[in-house]
Amino acid sequence: MRCTRFGSTGIDLPVIGLGTAEFLGGAGTIGAALDAGIRLIDTAESYGTEQQIASAIAKRRAEAFVATKVSAANARPEDLTAAAERSLRALKTDHIDLYQLHWPSESVPLADTLGAMDELVDAGKVRFIGVCNFSLSLLQQARDLSRHGIQSNQLLHNAAQPFWETGLQDWCQAHQLSLIAYSPLAQGMETLLASPAGRALQHWADRLDKTAAQVALAWCVNRSDNPAGVIAIPKSRNRRRIAENAAAAGLQLPTKALAEINAAAGIAAHPKA
Repeated sequence: MRCTRFGSTGIDLPVIGLGTAEFLGGAGTIGAALDAGIRLIDTAESYGTEQQIASAIAKRRAEAFVATKVSAANARPEDLTAAAERSLRALKTDHIDLYQLHWPSESVPLADTLGAMDELVDAGKVRFIGVCNFSLSLLQQARDLSRHGIQSNQLLHNAAQPFWETGLQDWCQAHQLSLIAYSPLAQGMETLLASPAGRALQHWADRLDKTAAQVALAWCVNRSDNPAGVIAIPKSRNRRRIAENAAAAGLQLPTKALAEINAAAGIAAHPKA
């Protein structure tokens, strides 16, 4: 499976992970994702899926790169520390690979939140720090405030709803921050195929003898042959679909396909490699 460098960590991760928001697949399905070569398993304290992940990785902890999130409501240092301890217990692990702030807090200074996350790294309970749904300006602040550094920003990204902010992807590339794309298949393939980019996705799926979902995922992670690229985290409870999604990591779309999907998605040109 094709990999990308995760932030500035020196760790390479497959470009396709697994999202578990509103996940109904159970521990066996998460185990099937690991069997398919997926490593990044993404959850959050608000998802209610940390226990399922714990069951799936009980005897396979070294195979999984576990990413969970603290809610913005728990951004105060004392609340964040307590939330991390709850997640560690729920996941039945002694460390979280990637601990992410789920949304920016409007009431807690970012320096306070990141200071508490840095202390979790100091204590060995968290390996790396990430954020979610951060604008470029806020991401720049976070990078300057964290002693251990920010490794990733998780954002909505798919061919119907591409990264919204001009320059964000290039800045992340330049500063070795990974982008984690959630909802890379939108709210489902019906939604994605009904979008302006849908016809181009289906056309290239037919031409390449792939599924439209595989083409959509390959488009999301196209920059992932570069350091600190994009990792997409589609969600599925269907084991066959999970295997298909994982296989998208090996699909390199032709330049013409990228250009056509970009144009349909409203992107003038694909971001520079």
